[in-house]
Amino acid sequence: MNTVVKNWQIVTVFNKNEELGNVLFGTVVSDSTYRYVENDYVCSSAITHFNTDTNIIKTKTGSIYQLLGEGIGSEVQFNDFEKLRSGLSPQEINFIHERDNVYYH
Repeated sequence: MNTVVKNWQIVTVFNKNEELGNVLFGTVVSDSTYRYVENDYVCSSAITHFNTDTNIIKTKTGSIYQLLGEGIGSEVQFNDFEKLRSGLSPQEINFIHERDNVYYH
């Protein structure tokens, strides 16, 4: 097994109303590939296969993730994808947008 993840989310990335694909976002429990340290965040490449019986995800780059516990679904716009890749959760990204709307509108 490559990377074990908890507190996970399947994030659907949109360009306006067009769905571009799904990625995994979550917290690393362990990683046999040594790419991540425990409790670091992970944002995967595009998900190519999700076995919901075993909670195993495979991605476009060939990475394999074992998911622990229950996850949630979330969404981000493509123009916010770099924020997600930098470690902000979808909820944090939405909070930033809500805060900005309060201050600027």
